[in-house]
Amino acid sequence: MTTPWGELALARFPEDPRERLRAWDASDAYLLRYLAEQRIPLSGTVVVVGDRWGALVTALAAHGPTQITDSFLAQEATRANLARNGVGTGAVRLLTTQDPPPERVDVLLVRVPKSLALLEDQLLRLAPAVHEGTVVVGTGMVKEIHSSTLQLFDRVLGPTRTSLAEQKARLILCTPDPALERPANPWPYAYPLPGDIGPASGRTVVNHAGVFCADRLDIGTRFFLQHLPESSGTRRVVDLGCGNGVVGTAVALANPDAEVLFVDESFQAVASAEATYKANGVPGHAEFRVGDGLAGVPAGSVDVVLNNPPFHSHQATTDATAWRMFTGARRALRPGGELWVIGNRHLGYHVKLRRLFGNSQLVAGDPKFVVLKAVRRG
Repeated sequence: MTTPWGELALARFPEDPRERLRAWDASDAYLLRYLAEQRIPLSGTVVVVGDRWGALVTALAAHGPTQITDSFLAQEATRANLARNGVGTGAVRLLTTQDPPPERVDVLLVRVPKSLALLEDQLLRLAPAVHEGTVVVGTGMVKEIHSSTLQLFDRVLGPTRTSLAEQKARLILCTPDPALERPANPWPYAYPLPGDIGPASGRTVVNHAGVFCADRLDIGTRFFLQHLPESSGTRRVVDLGCGNGVVGTAVALANPDAEVLFVDESFQAVASAEATYKANGVPGHAEFRVGDGLAGVPAGSVDVVLNNPPFHSHQATTDATAWRMFTGARRALRPGGELWVIGNRHLGYHVKLRRLFGNSQLVAGDPKFVVLKAVRRG
């Protein structure tokens, strides 16, 4: 990546030599050019929100920026990219969306996320630290910035306009108004589940901003909840890519002796899963872990893995995440252990499961979704 301060070598995390997707895009480059061309002072507290793979804070490392991210993978990519470019990790302060934000922000740089709710939550959390002299610049690809995005900046921070587009990227330029009367932060959001979905029927779900389908139960998860494996006795179950944790919570409700591990790469998701679990007073043992899938889980230590894999990485459609989840599940499962997967019918997950496990069984299906089971034979 070429920046006003030199060339950077950047990669996504985990690094894969076959990966064709870059660790930066035109919106990152546009923002950095703007900062240099406008000679924006970077001597104060610089906060970068939503830096997807660490490109922005790596470029600005000499100014001691603070990165705020919801993504464990983005945080790991940042560490790796800093090291790759000869920068010590101490040069950048790494925070998650669940950490208290800085008390003062002099330059606020926002890589617009896919989730408008996550953007709302983060702007509302940071607004008290923004002052009249704060420089606020957002960036994103044209297709990612909508009128609702601009209205949100306008409503939370102050008058907002956009730049001209360059290479299909656009900047959001906001002038903070400390006197602005801001709305209350509606996150986290809780709602009751419907009554026809098995053990979790009528229970409470708690969602932090940015979690998939944060204001309702999505139809895929509803279908999965109606076809979960029956479980009894002490079994180690993983809710892989747990989101708000409703699937793992349903397992724990059905089998109080189960040991449930909730795993997601989103800090918001794992916080939601823990809140959902605790809101329902579930007995038994549970563990909540932010991480890269099942990395760090001992091989052959798990009885059941439940998985609803994503098929998007930001705006890109890819099966790379699903493949890594399936591969990690096979390693973590004991012989005879089972991977249960919910997915859109057209994604063809049965082909991948047969290739990896040597078997794939259709548990249930409707015109849109399938629930598949693969068993580790040895």
